[in-house]
Order: sequence, then C-alpha cells, then structure tokens
Amino acid sequence: MATTGKVSAEQMQEFYDISRQAGLTPAWMGRGHDRKPSVEPFLWRWEQAEPLILKSGEMITPDRDVERRVLRLTNPGRDHGTTHTISAALQLLLPGENAPAHRHTPTAIRWVLHGEGAYTTVEGDKCYMERGDLVLTPSWTWHDHNNEGQGPMIWLDGLDTPLVHNLEATFYEQYPEDQQPITGTGQSVQKYSSGTLRPAWEDYNAPYSPLWHYKWEQTYDALWKLARTDCSPFDDVAMEFSDPATGGPVLRTMACWIQLIRPGVRTCAHRHTSSAVFHVFQGEGYTVIDGQKFEWREGDFFVVPTWAWHEFANQGSEEAILFSIQDIPVMKSLSLYRDEAYEEHSGHQPVTSTFSC
Repeated sequence: MATTGKVSAEQMQEFYDISRQAGLTPAWMGRGHDRKPSVEPFLWRWEQAEPLILKSGEMITPDRDVERRVLRLTNPGRDHGTTHTISAALQLLLPGENAPAHRHTPTAIRWVLHGEGAYTTVEGDKCYMERGDLVLTPSWTWHDHNNEGQGPMIWLDGLDTPLVHNLEATFYEQYPEDQQPITGTGQSVQKYSSGTLRPAWEDYNAPYSPLWHYKWEQTYDALWKLARTDCSPFDDVAMEFSDPATGGPVLRTMACWIQLIRPGVRTCAHRHTSSAVFHVFQGEGYTVIDGQKFEWREGDFFVVPTWAWHEFANQGSEEAILFSIQDIPVMKSLSLYRDEAYEEHSGHQPVTSTFSC
C-alpha cells in the first residue's frame, strides 16, 4: 500500500484506531471487488428429507404458536436461507389440520410434491392442490392451508425471506380467525388460466399475477408442445410460469421455471448472476456445477449459486423434469443480470469431483 512516506507504521496504526473509534473505516483497506459467494452448491436427498418431514407430523401441530410445520433447506454456506435471496422449505399438513391464516411481506410460492385433498385459500379464493401444481401467495395477501383429504400433503415452500430480511422490510400479521372467509373456489383459474384472454372489464394493476394457481395438467401440456418445436442449448426445454396480465414473471422477486431434460440430452454450460433452487419432479440425471457433478433423482433438491458454471444431463431413457425458483426478476430490475456461455471443451466443463452426502 502506497503512503506519503511522511508517516511511520505506528502513526498509520494510530490513525486506523482513532478512525474505528469514530465509526469510520478507510476504504483503501479493502475495496470489496473480490467475489466471495456465501451460497454453496448443494444437494438434499429426498430419501433423507421425506422421513424427517413425516416424523415432524408426530411431534409438532400447526397452531397459533407454531403456525407452520416446516423444515428449511439451509445452505451450508449460510446461517439461514437456501440462497442469499431465496428460502426453500418442506411443509407438511396432515388430514384435518389447519395452518392458520396470516399474511407477511415476504412473497411465497407453493410447489406441490405429494398428496391430494388439501387447499390453500388466497385472498378468499380456495385453491385445491394436486401434485405438480404451483400456488402463489404474494406479498401481504391473506392465506391459510387446510387438509380435507385422507393422507398427508407435502409441498415445497419458496420465499424471498433472505432478500426482504436484508432490506429490513419484514412485516407480519395474523388473521383474527384461523380461516379467512371463502369467497369462491378456483376463481383465479377460471378467470385467467387461458393465458391469452382475461376479463375485459377488469383493469388489473397489482404487483403480482392475478392467477394464484397454475395446474400441472396445463403445465405439462405446454412443456411438451414446446419440446416439439424448440429448445435452449443451456436448459433444454425450459418454460417460465408467467403473469397473464403482463407476460412477465409471476412475482416481482422470484421467477418459477419448469424444465424438461429429454433422454440423451447434455446441455452446454453457462453462468449468470441469478441463483436458483431446483426440485427434481420426475426422472434422474446430473448437473455439473463449477466442475462438481451432482447426481440427482426424483424428489431431490439442489441449488445453483450466482455466477456458477452449470449444465444438465439426462443419460437415461426416461424424461427428467425440474422445477426451479429463481431470483432473476430481482437482478434484472436492478440491471445487475448478466450471463455468459462456457466456450471451452465444446461447451462442457471438465468434471473434477462428484458430490456425496
């Protein structure tokens, strides 16, 4: 470090000590240009997670004290959060149970993994959930969960809690009753699920999608229609759930993707400034993240950190389907999104290690 040559090391240290006491830090001591991501690539095995979330049903009951029976997917590089912007968790609701109504500023999505007969009510709209359904509970919307079925219901929660926490904008409120009044069933689906048509008399201007509920049957049909016509060199057949009012992401802070990796496909590697949490909805394959091979199968979860090289492969004979939660909308809204293709070795990274847990 260059100095004027007029001061001794002892004088410099005294200056630093006095500056710290005054709450001042010399910027030349650390410019902060080096990237040191806190998020690590990681994989959670469903075979390990499922018995634990089911066991929690014997130990915890959702009520006004607990509210939600949830096990978070905590990244080993962080004290909390699955990435620096996204918190993913598994939630269990047993037959006859109610997870009481509340609202909060963090936005949430529900990706249904197992079961049937449960529903989420969002702003009075009763949304019955089935495997593969996506349900939104946007920021500051009333929502509660109830299970009228005969078996346990498990879904993946995805929230922007780490982002909202760092912005110091977390607010929470309980509804006066355990369940909010139901004003209709599947109203958002009936109004907006066509994707190309909407009620002509409504001028919708909320900062989130008017469609709360994206049904698996429509999702899978759209995925295969695209597969017959086009694909991405980096993600194979990937589609983003969209806001039918704007055509943009379903939420301002999180995007949701569904991705088909066809048998025999190995995509090219790329990286981008957004992070993502993946769920293996169907099939098996592997993802190479910064040279480390992550072999996944149905039910597993894995995370791709920001600016990490990654590529996907399906070496089997059956289709593989991945669902993901991504923070692309945040990065794009701040003009911080960038991506880059891996150009060496015909677009494929050398595998230097294999993840094990």
